[in-house]
Amino acid sequence: MKLTVQELLEKFSNKTSHPYNVQKLSLMLFEELSKKVFEMDVSHKKLLEAAALLHDIGYFADAKSHNKHSQALIVEYGLEGFSKHERDMIACICRYHRGSLPDKNKHELYGSFEKKDRKTIKRLGGIIRLADGLDKAPHSLISDIKINFDRENNIIEIILIPVSLSASLEIMPAVRKRDLLEIGFKVQSVIKISR
Repeated sequence: MKLTVQELLEKFSNKTSHPYNVQKLSLMLFEELSKKVFEMDVSHKKLLEAAALLHDIGYFADAKSHNKHSQALIVEYGLEGFSKHERDMIACICRYHRGSLPDKNKHELYGSFEKKDRKTIKRLGGIIRLADGLDKAPHSLISDIKINFDRENNIIEIILIPVSLSASLEIMPAVRKRDLLEIGFKVQSVIKISR
């Protein structure tokens, strides 16, 4: 029996706000990137929403390789409302929210996708990877995210808008986790805090 995204989250989650914060930040990034860098469609947004909520369910099995366990749990349980193809894409997006980068020669499930889908996995996985790095507090300290794109130099400027002037944002985890986003969108990035 397939489980819904919410059922899978409730079954394997530690009941924190983190998945919802990552989903919120991921959607902010998605909207800005889609408007200013590369237009993505509603079907990609649906995959991103599900993957953002499920990216950490693998902690249920083991913290060290939880990203791989998240992928395995999604494949094992299936996802109601998603085709097998979409389910496998969501599983791969979760797999790459941390750890090694996608490799079609070493990672069987990722390698089974056509080039177009691998690009989507890299883009959406990069968004979640960055959003995960941005949410390192018990409450999300970011109220909005804006992106400026310098097409000539292929550089995106990611501007974080804190909930208040006194909010202390720690961006180093995000800086370390921007690699897949840069690969997926073929850009370089700079992260700044708006004051």
